[in-house]
Amino acid sequence: MPTISSGKVLVSGANGYVAVWVVRTLLEEGYSVRGAVRSPDKGKHLTELFASYGDKFELVIVPDITKEGAFDEAVKGVDAIEHTASPYHFQADDPAELIEPAVKGTVGILESARKYGKSIKRVVVTSSTAAVLNVAPTPQILDESNWNDQAVEEVTEKGRAASAAAKYRASKMLAERAAWDFVKKYKDEISWDLSVMNPPLVLGPTIHEVASADALNTSARMLHDALAKAEGLTGGGCWIDVRDLALAHVRALQKEEAGGERIIINAGAFSWQDWRAYSSTPPPASSKYQKGTPGAGKDAVHLLQYKNEKGIRILGIQYRSMEDTAADVIKEYEARGW
Repeated sequence: MPTISSGKVLVSGANGYVAVWVVRTLLEEGYSVRGAVRSPDKGKHLTELFASYGDKFELVIVPDITKEGAFDEAVKGVDAIEHTASPYHFQADDPAELIEPAVKGTVGILESARKYGKSIKRVVVTSSTAAVLNVAPTPQILDESNWNDQAVEEVTEKGRAASAAAKYRASKMLAERAAWDFVKKYKDEISWDLSVMNPPLVLGPTIHEVASADALNTSARMLHDALAKAEGLTGGGCWIDVRDLALAHVRALQKEEAGGERIIINAGAFSWQDWRAYSSTPPPASSKYQKGTPGAGKDAVHLLQYKNEKGIRILGIQYRSMEDTAADVIKEYEARGW
């Protein structure tokens, strides 16, 4: 498919943590954006945030992404889609609370694109390394060829008794599989191709509507708690700055070779001790943030890491350092009085 260097892009779940940065990056790159939200109230912050872009930004209301035909009108007249809408939390009792909106929302927007997206050239879907990983007792390095069948098996066998992590991971795994299966099934009917972004834990500053630190989305709340609460968090994982992930979404439209690709967007491994250490390096942060010992986290055993060469090669992304992200997050906390 040709690259999409201009035109109008539909962003689903446009008021979400990642999506607002995607919208902003698209607008900064000269695109027009149609942001899909569940209600006018959900879009008020966006219209204020992007008011300076005038008619380059517009809202469309999609009350329930699981309903058949939910995106039929939204996809008309756009050149590309950035599908970011999918629940991310660890409070689900019934796995269907996560799996149904993830799968139906993804398949639904692709079906609308097939039927009514006559000008669409590419669809970019936000998946996750949750769809890639497999929990193992020994260190492993995974890439885009890996799939998390393990989580689906756990949810299938245990249902509500499955772990909270497995429920979420299964939702991402099944939604991404459904997307690739859809494209394979309708390859002779669709005018567009698919690109999937697979980030690990997404961290960094927030520009979506959030009233307090307690109201932060799941991943941003983890970082805040690690820095600002005495009990903090232990362990670690892999991460990506939300701004780099947003840029990856836009580059996936601009790079022809991103079509048909599954791409891990990963800045590297971390321990929460690392983030505490960077929060206490110059310029000095407020004493309210937990201090770490610089370098102490470097010896942490990371049982899981992801190759990121594909994203660097295809998208040309240069990932922010943990030090830069930590500094920007601390500045945000101070400015917000958190």
